[in-house]
Amino acid sequence: MTALDTTDRLFFRELDQAAAERLTRGALQGAEDGELFLEYVESEAISLDDGRIRSASFDSTRGFGLRAVAGEAAGYAHGGEISEAALQRAAATVRAVAAGHSGQLALGPRATNARLYDDANPLSAVEFPAKTALLAAIDAYARGRDSRVTQVMAGLSGEWQAVQIIRGDGQRVADLRPLVRLNVSVVVESGGRRESGMHGMGGRVSYDALMSEAAWKGAVDEALRQALLNLESIPAPAGEMEVVLGPGWPGILLHEAIGHGLEGDFNRKKTSAFAGLLGQRIAAPGVTVVDDGTLANRRGSLTVDDEGTPTGRTVMIEDGILTGFIQDRQNARLMGVAPTGNGRRQSHAHAPMPRMTNTVMLGGDKDPEEILRSVKRGIWGVNFGGGQVDITSGKFVFSMSEAYLVEDGKVGAPVKGAMLIGNGPDALTRVTMIGNDMSLDPGIGTCGKQGQGVPVGVGQPTLKMTGLTIGGTAV
Repeated sequence: MTALDTTDRLFFRELDQAAAERLTRGALQGAEDGELFLEYVESEAISLDDGRIRSASFDSTRGFGLRAVAGEAAGYAHGGEISEAALQRAAATVRAVAAGHSGQLALGPRATNARLYDDANPLSAVEFPAKTALLAAIDAYARGRDSRVTQVMAGLSGEWQAVQIIRGDGQRVADLRPLVRLNVSVVVESGGRRESGMHGMGGRVSYDALMSEAAWKGAVDEALRQALLNLESIPAPAGEMEVVLGPGWPGILLHEAIGHGLEGDFNRKKTSAFAGLLGQRIAAPGVTVVDDGTLANRRGSLTVDDEGTPTGRTVMIEDGILTGFIQDRQNARLMGVAPTGNGRRQSHAHAPMPRMTNTVMLGGDKDPEEILRSVKRGIWGVNFGGGQVDITSGKFVFSMSEAYLVEDGKVGAPVKGAMLIGNGPDALTRVTMIGNDMSLDPGIGTCGKQGQGVPVGVGQPTLKMTGLTIGGTAV
């Protein structure tokens, strides 16, 4: 059964398909773009704390979003009832944005037969008792690994999203999207000091990928390693110094400090620090950054985006030169370029906008050990926590959840409380060495923008950057 067949069965019960196409066509008269977005989602979340299941939830939602785009304006209406009457009310609302407008409806996206993940619903593939048994096994294993473990928290969550997108010309695109995630957090105590560590993993796969013994034990081992390491940490120093960023998840810095500034809407409106710099050098030689939504089974990947455009691999920075932005359909048309398959929305209740998928800096030719040996005095940031960035100025602040002192090329004590402070456009020019160990994050990223959250991925190799500011508590 195709994705279209499955979504037809989900959506065309109370609503007739021909009526949906007719109402969409009428709503887009005079508009230049738009679509009817139909969505059905099943989601669940189970959490364990101190050996007990603390919460377990299951939810299913169904709804539509109808959009008409005329120039820079967009009309959007949504509802949780998929019926002809509801669509008629929505069509009357969004049609107003194109009143008196004589736009020509843009051509729809090209069709694709590519599939980047399995269609199956992961929630129904594994029984509830097996999921709770997994969380109990995680608790027992973590406590058995070390007597200093005082608390174990674990969570398992999954989602299955079915969407169908109908355009004014009758073109229909469907996608079935699985998404699962496992989180483990461990608290340890020794000598009156308590510290924690955490690890997560996931992607557009089935629960089987998380429930194998090797996978969940590996997650526990990593969370415990971080917690025990933090017991030995010393206050982080402050000041300007060399910084080495580890591969994989530290790419969240690239996502936040650089990636958002390369989204089409911010550049069209000239509110990005990178606005007007296309074709110019904005990063050190060797720095190449891509947004790639086509990586199989990755958390940020999509077969088609939420406008029906197949995702792609967009080179945004090539060898330090700004070469392009990521685009949805509206901003691409207004900027005179092609859409890149980055039109994303949190749900049917939200209009699409340019959003990242998997944002990655490509690898270089340096051995990671060579990079560390080159550091005179600095910080090696292996894992990152939260952070903040100002899109207009590019200024950022990020906390390091795992970091070490490095002096004369030797890795020293772990440090706690290290904050990386800088400016996105400036930071890219300070890259002096790029490792050959590019890797992707374990599948835990969620990106927020204008109140919408969507799953994303990041990745990078080991990087050395000079002259960055570290905020810490030690002198």
